[in-house]
Amino acid sequence: MPSASWCVKNLLEVSARYLEEKGIETPRLDAEVLLAHQLDLDRITLYLNFDQPLTDEELTGYRSLIRRRAAREPLQYITGIQEFWSLEMAVCPDVLIPRPETEILVEQAIVLARGLEREREKPLQILELGTGSGAIAIALAKEMPDTAIRATDISRSALRVALENAVTHGVSDRITFISGDLFKPFAGDELTTDLIVSNPPYVSKSEWRVLASEVRDHEPVEALDGGEDGMDFLEKIISGAMGFLNPGGWVVLEMAPHQTRKALDLMERTGAWDQKDRIRDYSGRYRVVKGRRR
Repeated sequence: MPSASWCVKNLLEVSARYLEEKGIETPRLDAEVLLAHQLDLDRITLYLNFDQPLTDEELTGYRSLIRRRAAREPLQYITGIQEFWSLEMAVCPDVLIPRPETEILVEQAIVLARGLEREREKPLQILELGTGSGAIAIALAKEMPDTAIRATDISRSALRVALENAVTHGVSDRITFISGDLFKPFAGDELTTDLIVSNPPYVSKSEWRVLASEVRDHEPVEALDGGEDGMDFLEKIISGAMGFLNPGGWVVLEMAPHQTRKALDLMERTGAWDQKDRIRDYSGRYRVVKGRRR
């Protein structure tokens, strides 16, 4: 039965004010997204139905969603969806929520892979370390259908989410998901690859203390914690990549802006990289480091 006192318009107004009082940065947007999710509508349709009354069941469900957001649960975990590379990815607390800046990593990987394709006579091999939701591997598979991609993660729960997303987007036959920590699943194998990509954990101890509660209290710690200075996994990947990259192959890594110089210095000390560079994100901050094996 419709609740006569609550239509879409006034419910959004009240909910947005409530979220604002709770310190939510985008209260109106979040209120709209959650109501559209509750009613199984897109936001445009929501605007076209401002006078629509809600049933008691819909109202109860929506209030529950608003309470979760007010408690700082990420919007993406509440709706179960995050857009990445114009693709809808299923997300849950088992996986890191894909960020827009990670699309810089994908852009760089595609440019480098297409350059390698012109040099190679056989399909490219790509390895992603720490795939999480599978967003990076899936975006690469969609853009480069002739590549073979391996994607690892230490979390079996994350791998289940990644496989679900790969099936949804029709690329599960071209991505092999592997359980394990970084390069460990390939120890003793003669695996070689043309491109290694990763968005590894890189939050330092000092940064951890000032993270937004949405991140610190809800997203998986193992996908964020990079050790004392945030470089633990980045150092392992840079040093370990040489044992798996074909000559002329590339490693492409996402990290915090202040870590990019450290990563380039590490590459310089190893002497194994004949090209290396760092790339800015959309806000003008260094975000991605790439290096080519001699």
